[in-house]
Amino acid sequence: MVTNELTAASGRITAARVGKGRDLVVLHSLLTDRHAFDPVVPELSKRFRVTLLNLPGFHGSKAVGAAIDSYVSFVRDALDEFEVGRDAILMGNGYGGTVALAFAIAYGECISRLVLADVAAGFPPAGKQAFRVMSEKVAGGGLDTIADIAANRVFHAAYLAKYPQALEERRAVLLKIDPAAFRDACAILVDADLVPGLPKLEVPTLVVCGELDQATPPALNKVIADKVPGARYIELKACGHCPPLEQPHEFLAAIEDFIKP
Repeated sequence: MVTNELTAASGRITAARVGKGRDLVVLHSLLTDRHAFDPVVPELSKRFRVTLLNLPGFHGSKAVGAAIDSYVSFVRDALDEFEVGRDAILMGNGYGGTVALAFAIAYGECISRLVLADVAAGFPPAGKQAFRVMSEKVAGGGLDTIADIAANRVFHAAYLAKYPQALEERRAVLLKIDPAAFRDACAILVDADLVPGLPKLEVPTLVVCGELDQATPPALNKVIADKVPGARYIELKACGHCPPLEQPHEFLAAIEDFIKP
C-alpha cells in the first residue's frame, strides 16, 4: 500500500494519507502504531481519503507533554494543517480512541461521526496501576522492557499461540517510539476521566470492542456506549484489543453501516 507522507508546516505533526473522498482520520493505539490499520486501509481508501495521524512520539510527530488537552490541540492542529473537512469521520483505537473521544467532546462540530475501537473514558485502579508499571519500566530500562506486556495487552492468549511472531512485531514497534512521549501518554491514561463529558457528546458514535480485550475490557467500552446519547455498541467474538489488526474483515463489517453515506 503506497501512502503519501504528510508533515505539518511546523514540522511537529506527521501523518500518512491514501485514497480519495470523504475524510476519515485514524488515531492508533499506544502499543501499536498507524500500521495496525494496514489490513483495513486498502478497503477504506476505496471510499475515503484516509489520514493516519502519528500520535506524539511516533514516526516524527513531536511530544506534546502529559496533558490530554495538549493531545486534543494536537489533533485540532492536524485537522487544520492537513485540510480535513468538517464532515470527517474520526476513528481511534485504544489510547488513540481516548484522544479521539476527548477531541469529540471538546470539538464535536469539527467531525461528523466517531468510531471508537476498544476505548476507555477512564480506568479503574488496576488499570491505572498497569500504566504506572509500564511507565516505570520504560524509565528504568527503555521500551524493550515492556514488549511482553505490550503483546499480552494487544492480543489474547489464543492469538499469541497461533502467531508467536506478534511478540517480536510489538518489540519492533515499541523501539521506534519516543520513550518520553510514551511515559507522557501513560500519565494521561492514569489521570483521564472523560466520563462526565459523555452525556454532552452530540456526535453520532459507534463503539466496537473485542470480547477478549485485556487492556480495555468490554465493561469499559460499554460505559461509553451507555452514556453517549444514541451510541451503538458492537462486540467482536474471540477478538482482542486491536480489531483492525486481528480481525480486519469482522471489523470492517461491524462499522460498514455506520460509516456509509
